Amino acid sequence: MDEARFLAMALTNPVNVAILDELHRLALPDAWLVSGCLVQTVWNVLTGRAVDHGIADYDIFYFDPDTSWDAEDAVIRKLQARLDHLGVKIETRNQGRVHLWYPAKHALPYPPLSCATDGIDRFLTRNTQVGVRRADDGFVVYAPHGLDDVAGLIARPNPGPNFSAANYMAKAARWKALWPELTVIAAQ
Repeated sequence: MDEARFLAMALTNPVNVAILDELHRLALPDAWLVSGCLVQTVWNVLTGRAVDHGIADYDIFYFDPDTSWDAEDAVIRKLQARLDHLGVKIETRNQGRVHLWYPAKHALPYPPLSCATDGIDRFLTRNTQVGVRRADDGFVVYAPHGLDDVAGLIARPNPGPNFSAANYMAKAARWKALWPELTVIAAQ
């Protein structure tokens, strides 16, 4: 699948569009709408479901070298206030500070990142390694492994330093229940 087709489908979800517009207005540093809300919208278009079917939340990544909780909390609160009218769960995370809490929460290593796309690179599944942001002249898509798995409704593990086979299988099982057409590649 090429980026233009992916974007055309992902942007059929008005919540994705509203979030991307707001991120652009706010000019958060290195901000991206990422992961499931994009991929699952495309799956929904491909399978003829409502564009928001199965989407649990909308994830926003940004990168700020200020790793204080107060700074991240201020961004979370600002975005929530500006996007609350959408009636969806928004998860906003500064990728500059994930290494501070991830090991304690997940009992897995998480070296510091240098930009928001580093966080996308570490997603549990390759099919969700996707980010979109608005630029002055359109949209930028980040998809380090391409978009073929998205188009093919394939869930594939992304082995790496913070990979958990159990977490992957739990996520894949949830998806398979919502999108029975999905092909799940087993974790090795």
